[in-house]
Amino acid sequence: MEAIVLAGGYASDPLAQKFGVASKTLVPYRGRPLVEYTLEALTQAGLEVILVGPPVPLSPPPRVALPDQGSLIANLEAGINAVEGDKVLVATGDMPFLRQEAVRWVLENAPQAGFVYTIIAKATIEQRFPGMRRTYARVREGYFTGGNLVIIDKKLFFTALPLLRRALELRKKPLALAQMIGFATLLKVLLGQADIAGLEARVSQIIGVPARALITPYAEVGVDIDKVEDLQWLEP
Repeated sequence: MEAIVLAGGYASDPLAQKFGVASKTLVPYRGRPLVEYTLEALTQAGLEVILVGPPVPLSPPPRVALPDQGSLIANLEAGINAVEGDKVLVATGDMPFLRQEAVRWVLENAPQAGFVYTIIAKATIEQRFPGMRRTYARVREGYFTGGNLVIIDKKLFFTALPLLRRALELRKKPLALAQMIGFATLLKVLLGQADIAGLEARVSQIIGVPARALITPYAEVGVDIDKVEDLQWLEP
């Protein structure tokens, strides 16, 4: 399988500004840009990497390097267009703790679905990274945070592209966005009464293909560095 690494961003991002780099994924951590840790884990796991981001030399180098297209959806679309296979692993470029074992586990345990989204239990994060701030959603099964690895069916992406663009347009219009999700589902989420199976069914209905969540035992899949506060947490 191939992997897309989303490493785009803006030099005006507070974290990128702090270090004078073109994207927060290029912020140095232990002498290396953040994105190199993601690249290394994916490469060691046997994946061929397509990187979308600023044109800078990186080690290990990706098989394909594409320029930043200016937005998350545009970057993902550019990466998908370069994919040769039917399915692709998509990763963000700001996971300094990601290791090949975690990547392999996701690949080996991912259910057969058009869209597989990794989630990590709060207890898993706190055991591995005490004090690390994350955003959690409450469902009947417990508290979970979203992971930074997903598996996408290539055909699904282009089918769902208009929906993704619409969701992005409505991101600052909560009521309109809620209509897309469904008020009943949204209310259950807000009250912590939703369950994973029900959410999987609703997302599958919206996008038109099976969608599954993958509860992942590797905390590093859910820990990224995208704020100055996150980087300060890493510093001794």
